[in-house]
Amino acid sequence: MADLAAPDFASGSHFLVCNLPYPIQEDEGIVANQTNLRRGFMEGAVIRLKRAYEPASTEDGVRYLVERLWPRGLKKADLEIHGWLRDVAPSAELRRWFSHDPAKWKVFRKRYSAELDLNASAWAPILKAARRGVVTLIYSSHDAEHNAAVALRDYLEAKRDRKPK
Repeated sequence: MADLAAPDFASGSHFLVCNLPYPIQEDEGIVANQTNLRRGFMEGAVIRLKRAYEPASTEDGVRYLVERLWPRGLKKADLEIHGWLRDVAPSAELRRWFSHDPAKWKVFRKRYSAELDLNASAWAPILKAARRGVVTLIYSSHDAEHNAAVALRDYLEAKRDRKPK
């Protein structure tokens, strides 16, 4: 296994650093495909999503678990991640309220965005890593369209694309 140096996170961030079986190349560049081009990723960050139960790939780039709770049924040694960013996940109260109900999706996204606005130190490492290459947000939800990782990716893409005033 390749030993990787721990990323430089802001103090107070909770994370778990693991060894991956493959090295991460910071100069891998951007994989251009139709989905990325439709989203405007000509250059810059690529933020992907992947379920925790899917196998890791060298194409994943830097992998961050973005759940407050560890995925059920997985051993920590089996989930190949660079960091576990608990603090970027929705609050326990918001997570329980949402309960993965698609009818609450729009309100959940607004409330989660408000939480993220107040906690930039939690998501800043993801955006920083995404500016250097591919980042994959790891989540455990069964619903691939209505989960916190989708909302987080969209939030970070909006932050990345926002023009400075």
